[in-house]
Amino acid sequence: MSMRITLDNQPEFFTNLDIISGQVILHLNRPEQIGGIVVKLEGESNTSLAAPSPFENGRDNRDGYSSSNAAMISESHKILYKVQQVFPDEYHSSANNPFGSFPLQPGQHQFPFKFKVPINNACSDSHAMASLANQSLTGAGMFGSRGIRLMDGTKQLYLKHVTKTLPPSLSGVYNDAEIRYYIKVTVQRPGLLKENWRFQLGFKFMPIEPPRSEPRGQESFARRPFTFAARPPSPQGKQKGSLFGMKKKEKTDTESLETPPPPQSVELSARLPHPLVLTCNRPVPLRLIAKKLVNNPQQVYLTSFQMDLVGTTTLTAHGQVVRKSHRWIIAANPQLEVPLITPTAEVGTEIVVPDDIWSQKPLPNTVAPSFTACNINRRYEVQILATLQLGKKSGKTIPESITLPLHFSTVEVFSGIKPPRELVEAATNGGFSQNELRPHLPPRQSVSGPSGSGNAPPLPQRRPSGQAPPPPSDEYEDAPPSYSEAMAESASMPFDQNNPRPPFSGVTAENAPSQLPPQKN
Repeated sequence: MSMRITLDNQPEFFTNLDIISGQVILHLNRPEQIGGIVVKLEGESNTSLAAPSPFENGRDNRDGYSSSNAAMISESHKILYKVQQVFPDEYHSSANNPFGSFPLQPGQHQFPFKFKVPINNACSDSHAMASLANQSLTGAGMFGSRGIRLMDGTKQLYLKHVTKTLPPSLSGVYNDAEIRYYIKVTVQRPGLLKENWRFQLGFKFMPIEPPRSEPRGQESFARRPFTFAARPPSPQGKQKGSLFGMKKKEKTDTESLETPPPPQSVELSARLPHPLVLTCNRPVPLRLIAKKLVNNPQQVYLTSFQMDLVGTTTLTAHGQVVRKSHRWIIAANPQLEVPLITPTAEVGTEIVVPDDIWSQKPLPNTVAPSFTACNINRRYEVQILATLQLGKKSGKTIPESITLPLHFSTVEVFSGIKPPRELVEAATNGGFSQNELRPHLPPRQSVSGPSGSGNAPPLPQRRPSGQAPPPPSDEYEDAPPSYSEAMAESASMPFDQNNPRPPFSGVTAENAPSQLPPQKN
């Protein structure tokens, strides 16, 4: 027996509103009784953090206790969960087998499947999670009474969730957090000593970006003024006396009236378009401007430049919070000699530094877009270090220099995948907010009477311990789709022949083994 999954025209990554279609190929060497074949489209956001040590806060650690022995706190969110049963189909179901299983002859069998990736994460939908409890698909167990069970969605109800766009794939970066997307196939084999066959295929995911606001021509800036130290008078203006004790030549009236110029002062500012949004795989739209503050003929040079992108990832697991930082060097050149001040220019003159230092340096393909998930979120900062030097180096004279830091504390990174036109129009009309695709809430019903007994629903009765939970009601199964789900079904796909998919690589190894500790949920 062999089983595999093939995808139709598999791209380098999938995104929201994409259609994932393919076939489950099952090759049998002998006849098999199959109860059912289920294909699942799943996405998980997992964190596994070490519990705080009870001997911290200034206390000495006891012998034999170390952080490696501490318990692990795990939190798992099922951010994507779609199920499709591909066998038995209508032909086999019409046979009405009393044993609930269906024979498959030796040879190769193909079972097609098709999914459409939604916009938002699924774990925040309490109705959808609750409806998965105690449900099963058609199929059979050993005696035809047990079907293929779905995941227990009630476990998601005990966790804190946010309604956001699906986050990008994130694996192989940290050993305590990962975001994975995969297609899982389960082949049910009825029988007491027969185990089910399972196969899993991972894929990369990159979300669409939220609708951008119209450009307003505004800029955000980070600026720093600096004044160099005053230089002593030039030794050429002094004349020493002779060896015979002759007096120094007295200064003329014009020389005594001259005053030295003020110390050289310059202001360096970095400017980015407002709002602060960078795009994956594209250069940073930076403008670096130097401003002359005083009337001083001394020249100032830019001798070194470095721009870094700093990403901070926050991991949470049942109240435990861990923050990790990662730094990408976008552009760096320590051997520059760019003049920043024109000696004859007036005070207040600005000079734009040539952008050839960073204009051809796109963001590395390992930079994921900013995202917020239930237990993992990523934000970015931009840090710039610019070294200014007063004059050129000549002989043994070392000119004065200073390194000025320029910092943008909050920067959004977008994926560069433009949302479909229908989604942009919905966001413009108030259906979605800027970063959150939230469905509309139904109108709240009025409650009459002092005790709220008019239209209020009855309170659920307490179930005695040991009693089985009641079957799920039809309320969850027949609930209308949310606004985001309806939009996902009607919106067009983000990529077509006229709009090719941009090249994204990243560090995600979609089929690599998990690096999380085995205690993860």
